[in-house]
Amino acid sequence: MTLEAAPPRSTSAKRTPAPIVDGQRPPGAMFLVGLFVVLPTLALFAAVPLAWGWGLGWVDVALFVVFYLVSGLGVTVGFHRYFTHGSFKANRPLRIALAIAGSISLQGSVLDWVGDHRRHHAFSDKEGDPHSPWLYGTGAKALVKGFWHSHMGWIFNRDLTNMKRFAPDLLTDRDMMRVEKAFPLIVVFSLAGPALVGGLVTMSWWGAFTAFFWAGLVRVAVLHHVTWSINSICHIWGERPFASRDKSANVWWLAVLSFGESWHNLHHADPTCARHGVKKGQIDISAVVIRGFEKLGWATAVRWPTTRRLEKLSKKPAATAA
Repeated sequence: MTLEAAPPRSTSAKRTPAPIVDGQRPPGAMFLVGLFVVLPTLALFAAVPLAWGWGLGWVDVALFVVFYLVSGLGVTVGFHRYFTHGSFKANRPLRIALAIAGSISLQGSVLDWVGDHRRHHAFSDKEGDPHSPWLYGTGAKALVKGFWHSHMGWIFNRDLTNMKRFAPDLLTDRDMMRVEKAFPLIVVFSLAGPALVGGLVTMSWWGAFTAFFWAGLVRVAVLHHVTWSINSICHIWGERPFASRDKSANVWWLAVLSFGESWHNLHHADPTCARHGVKKGQIDISAVVIRGFEKLGWATAVRWPTTRRLEKLSKKPAATAA
């Protein structure tokens, strides 16, 4: 069953499934969630005047690109295709590196991200989905409200996804629980790391500040909104060449920034597939990286698409693997 994202349940028909949610975030945690959502977004608004003739140098650009690539691919290749869906098997160093890289994105810890996303697939665009834009209905006002909810609003929901139901494999993984406990330190590194490098390269406090601003705050904000756009935009507008049980769609203009995640329709039609952009011309940088890991011997049992599988899933018989 390709659409099953949640961990296997008991085969006993009499056993009641574990609850979807497990308690609520305490006020202190909600404050930190708000801080790391709002502060980078405010920095994004301030980016235009800062970039207009001052406050942006080549060091800032280089650090932005490096940290965006590492943290972004940590989310798409690591958190999403590997940890959530098991699109390939990874050796231990790669598994740990992907968990740390994804955590640098400040989109939550590996446990939180994976649990929420498996829950999303288990109830995609239905009751129980943590961030469906169709939660309030199909009318214009309902979709405006739903867009906000799916893009950012759901993050402020205090309900916690039940990890014992959706991520029991990570709860029993010692390496992942170590990365989980180290998440506060990873957050510090994600923001202070660029500042330290920028300050040392330029030998100035101003260089440290601009690196913190661009490669820290603005980078986090851009990646946040690109990732959230997959939840919102890619579940409302776009093309749907493959049959899925929800409203997932392909949005071509997000493909590069999202490293191939915006080929979202095929992903929901076949969640464990390692490549999302399967048609000619569909750029999927994450798949290229996974292919590289495979050639190095770090990734094995990669679930690549096949022509037969795509034809079975396609609404049109012309679908072929890239």
